[in-house]
Amino acid sequence: MKRVKCPRCDNFITFDEKQYTDGQQLVFQCPLCKKQFSIRIGVSKLRATHKEEPFEEEEREAECGSLVVIENVFHYKQVLPLRLGENVVGRYIQGTTVNTPIETADPSVDTRHCVITVSRTPKGLRYVLRDAPSLTGTYCNSELLRSSDRISIEDGCIITIGATSMILHTPEGETN
Repeated sequence: MKRVKCPRCDNFITFDEKQYTDGQQLVFQCPLCKKQFSIRIGVSKLRATHKEEPFEEEEREAECGSLVVIENVFHYKQVLPLRLGENVVGRYIQGTTVNTPIETADPSVDTRHCVITVSRTPKGLRYVLRDAPSLTGTYCNSELLRSSDRISIEDGCIITIGATSMILHTPEGETN
């Protein structure tokens, strides 16, 4: 048995996934709030590529931190590990060059939306955010970045691209 969570009220709905085949799309209606939503059975192609990478996700996250994509109407909660160097954040579409893809249907997120550069300094890790540039802009703690802006960000910083918000989590909550 599997459980899915209603995107509106967080109620869990249980169903038997063995009755369905991979790739099949299911439509649910929440018994509490009557919200209709759909899911696709099986593992996404994006998740499959993450599993083939040489390092474990927990090791990379502990090393350079991560972005937590907040669940909304366009997508589910995701944890995107950050690497040293440029982390190009954008909507996942097959064939794009983003190395930190968000699996979303949000049309306001560009395929190359923003860049987070992670570097080592004598005092620890440093995180710098800039717009890629994008069509809808990049916001840091509700302030719009201009195309020339390069700002340092810290643990807990809220980054908004399109209708999608992310929270920066650094190792042990420390940044410089």
